Amino acid sequence: MSALPISVFAALAFLVGACIGSFLNVCIARWPVGGSVISPPSHCPKCARPIRAWENVPIVGWIALRGRCAGCELPISPQYPLVELLVALAWAATVIAFGPTFLALRVAVFVTVLLGIAITDAKHYTIPDGFTAFGFVWVLVTAIAGLFVHDAHVFATPLDALIGACTGAGAIAIAGWLGEMAFKREAMGFGDVTLMAVAGAALGPQRALLTIFIGAALGVVTFGAIVLPVMRLSGARGESGEFEMPMVPFGVFLAPGAIVALLFGDAMIGWYASRYFGG
Repeated sequence: MSALPISVFAALAFLVGACIGSFLNVCIARWPVGGSVISPPSHCPKCARPIRAWENVPIVGWIALRGRCAGCELPISPQYPLVELLVALAWAATVIAFGPTFLALRVAVFVTVLLGIAITDAKHYTIPDGFTAFGFVWVLVTAIAGLFVHDAHVFATPLDALIGACTGAGAIAIAGWLGEMAFKREAMGFGDVTLMAVAGAALGPQRALLTIFIGAALGVVTFGAIVLPVMRLSGARGESGEFEMPMVPFGVFLAPGAIVALLFGDAMIGWYASRYFGG
């Protein structure tokens, strides 16, 4: 164990996380429209002016520019520094919680991918394959690597990862099929299926199902108690002139559900089993 205090590792993780968050912003902006995250280099989305190196420093660059492009002087979305800050805090928190370990890296990357999925789904009603393909490969490769570094059992073992991927993807696909029959409209996108394949591979079959339950509960509370009442009060109407149920970006709720299931799922399942089935 290193003699350096955990605060030093947490600070380093914060800096690395901020840089990862900056790249995550690029993925969020470009993948939904079929763009490359490699080229062209970073530029203002409004005037296409290349962003200079100092302007691209996570969090600090946005503050120094006062939230405006140095070229066209139009506002730069606060999403950029907020995402960088969130990812930086998440990476620092994982090091504080798990130490400077391989497990902390696994958790940090998994949370980062889920954050990118949630934001993209909220903004564009789509979950890019870039997030889910990388996430799936990352989860499976690190599940195998975890066997050799004696990683803590927060993530599923390789066998449970494969079963969990099938369980998560299959369960959400069936839910979407039933919803489509009930509501006569698409109830679940394919992105939700691939998201649950990633979550299931990370969590295993039991916590994959728990993720869907938590996501559904979050969705019901958010839309039932907040979104729908606000829309009705505002007089929102569809093309027919009647009130229409809005499309629900389910990935927004599945992503935090997966994080809760990762960190607290075993305890939640154990509590439920002991309460209703006597252990």
